[in-house]
Amino acid sequence: MSSSKTLLITGVSSGFGRALAKEALAVGHKVVGTVRSTEAKRDFEALFANAAFARVLDVTDFDAIGGIVAEIEASVGPIDVLVNNAGYGHEGIMEESPLSEMRRQFDVNVFGTVAMMKAVLPFMRERRRGHILNITSMGGHITMPGIAYYCGSKFALEGISEALGKEVKPFGIAVTAVAPGSFRTDWAGRSMARTPRSIADYDRIFDPIRKAREEKSGKQLGDPQKAACAMLAAIAADCPPTHLLLGSDALGLVRDKLSALAEEIRAWEAVTVSTDG
Repeated sequence: MSSSKTLLITGVSSGFGRALAKEALAVGHKVVGTVRSTEAKRDFEALFANAAFARVLDVTDFDAIGGIVAEIEASVGPIDVLVNNAGYGHEGIMEESPLSEMRRQFDVNVFGTVAMMKAVLPFMRERRRGHILNITSMGGHITMPGIAYYCGSKFALEGISEALGKEVKPFGIAVTAVAPGSFRTDWAGRSMARTPRSIADYDRIFDPIRKAREEKSGKQLGDPQKAACAMLAAIAADCPPTHLLLGSDALGLVRDKLSALAEEIRAWEAVTVSTDG
């Protein structure tokens, strides 16, 4: 790595956050990670003396975020890279899933991420440099039955990331939306919130998907350590990508989606242009 940076990563207790923190520390970066408890704070700071720092923060505690970011800037140093990793998956047929679960999904995956970005941007903008990575999902590009709230939150984050990148590019700040496919994290295990089934009409389309996801958990093709290395490559790049897919499954599924979309646009082109004038 050409130079040491200070990374602020949300959700470093497990999954991509933990993997990225460990790889970043191993190559000489400083990492400040957010955790949910004092026990997790001690555990994370034990990883690497004088380079691993933790702050107890729930990203839905919007009022606390600004103060914590300012304290990190003052006590640890300028935040070069913000990695918004904290999030979770909600699984449930939309008709069966209460709106309260959608609000919680968006509070964590979207509003918490935006609150973190709003807190670091004044510092990055003043320095005229910085990089924000938002961990989205291939579910921010493609969909499947039973994860409407999750896909909605990730589609939102993809759009917000892309628009923000255009707003802050003049200030030397890059924004990258990182969209992983299926990886051996706990996303489909204990980290997933599942709405109980209640409408039999959906059994045929959804039950096989839920069963396959549960059976596949822990056996996915994607390696979180390799994902971490890919993210570090993006962080080190002179011209980092706006969108970065991770995993051959994400690549294939997103390419198929774009191809189908292009075909549908062609099929309905006459109707599309008929509305002009």
